[in-house]
Amino acid sequence: MTDVPNPASSEPAFGPFLDKVRRDVGSKSTPSGLSLDPVYAWKGQSEHLGLPGDAPYLRGIHPTMYLGRPWTIRQYAGFSTAKATNERFRYLLKNGQTGLSTAFDLPTQMGFDPDDPLADGEVGKVGVSVASIDDMMELFDGIPLGSVSTSMTINATAMVLLALYVAVGRRQGVSEKDLSGTIQNDILKEYAARGTYRFPPNPSLRLITDIFEVAAERLPQFNTVSVSGYHMREAGCTAVQELAFTIANGLAYVQAAVDRGLPVDRFAPRISFFFNAHNDFFEEIAKFRAARRLWATLVKSRFAPSDKKSLMLRFHTQTAGSTLTADQPENNAVRVTIQALAAVLGGTQSLHTNSKDEALSLPSADAARLALRTQQILMDESGVTSVVDPLGGAPFIESLTDSLEKAALALIVEIDRIGGAAKAIEAGFYQREIHRAAYASQKSVEDGSRVVVGVNRYRVDNEVPFDVLGIDDAIRDRQIERIREIRSSRAAGEANDSLSQLDDAATSTKNLFPAVLRCVEASVTIGEICTCLERTFGRWRERSVF
Repeated sequence: MTDVPNPASSEPAFGPFLDKVRRDVGSKSTPSGLSLDPVYAWKGQSEHLGLPGDAPYLRGIHPTMYLGRPWTIRQYAGFSTAKATNERFRYLLKNGQTGLSTAFDLPTQMGFDPDDPLADGEVGKVGVSVASIDDMMELFDGIPLGSVSTSMTINATAMVLLALYVAVGRRQGVSEKDLSGTIQNDILKEYAARGTYRFPPNPSLRLITDIFEVAAERLPQFNTVSVSGYHMREAGCTAVQELAFTIANGLAYVQAAVDRGLPVDRFAPRISFFFNAHNDFFEEIAKFRAARRLWATLVKSRFAPSDKKSLMLRFHTQTAGSTLTADQPENNAVRVTIQALAAVLGGTQSLHTNSKDEALSLPSADAARLALRTQQILMDESGVTSVVDPLGGAPFIESLTDSLEKAALALIVEIDRIGGAAKAIEAGFYQREIHRAAYASQKSVEDGSRVVVGVNRYRVDNEVPFDVLGIDDAIRDRQIERIREIRSSRAAGEANDSLSQLDDAATSTKNLFPAVLRCVEASVTIGEICTCLERTFGRWRERSVF
């Protein structure tokens, strides 16, 4: 085979690193037989850019990245009933998915039972309906929680869903230390952009830091928060704003936990992040690289951790739902491929690829499989896993990375001036910035300065109708009947006692997780738990910021 030259291979820092990586994972070659080194640098770059696996992690959080372990294929799924979603989980796992990612319906996300008037019209519509331990048992029926990692997109009610997951693990005989996964648990972005909040900010932050504390003691393999820029980007913010707001929110969670008295190295290594992958290929790659360096730099300067894992920004990526179009939906498969490739070249740890029909409905099984195959083709056929940080060192990439980091840092400084992320959101700063960016973006589509293929250019007449997945409205009736059966058949005394203990804990400074876990194991519903907490915490009402 012919070797591809590696100009920096004789440098004092890079040469020994390269030799070690070669020994650890070997080398790959191109289809033409050209032998590849696992990582490349031009002379002088290793000192400037750092090495993969070394803080501030510009070139990746692991020395070998995908050569050592590919990203986790984690397709987001959840609709209708627990039984229907369990079937979709099994379908995806059978087709090669490597991790579960759970979408919950809006009542579950906000802590309302299916029979609550506020749940009318929403049960099972944008995710799976989970109200009790029975639903959670059915959701993971036949799926061994000790050997699969599960992500749950849940925020206001994250503690309840984590308790339900632990309770199912117990019934399966799985130790808490063997459970692995991620709960989103990021309430600040809900106030800023998404809206599935239940309680005011201060008690919500208490719930989050309670989870940090209990997970450090009992759930060592669980990521206790997934700080999400995704939803703020979906609401219309720019890549710079997504980067700045996400990092600022993450810093706020670290500060809240430190103020609580938790040592930073006790919880920071289990903080994860969640980013959007949009259409501008190079800006997205640069954004992901800048995020790692910016997080490591700011955490080090503000909290001085001893464990380098506390500086490590690990992230999941989802392709951009807001870029999908109802017109010519087959074009969405191309958009998703470009976005997924940007996430991989940016160094993501796990990835969800949207289905082509998601501008019209929840994904059909066939569309979900195509989205899954998109990742598998990238992983196994494209060659992008053959080299660590393959675009690193390119002048355009490095300049764009520096520019994104500088612009995001300027926004973070402004957020700090206001008093931090929570105060900036309460003051409407995030919301106003997102609204302005979203308005400008929409205007650019309407005036044609930003092209959306199939929408404002290259339209076709008489499009062929597209089959979409429908959700039966009768699901709410079935869920109401189910939850009423649970309430009538459970041990009433045990359920009432557990709610009384939760009420006592809420009015104290005790960690709330043990009381919530007792409730779910006594078949208390998510609505009953949240109503109990609301009596102490109150309910948050959105404030206009226009």
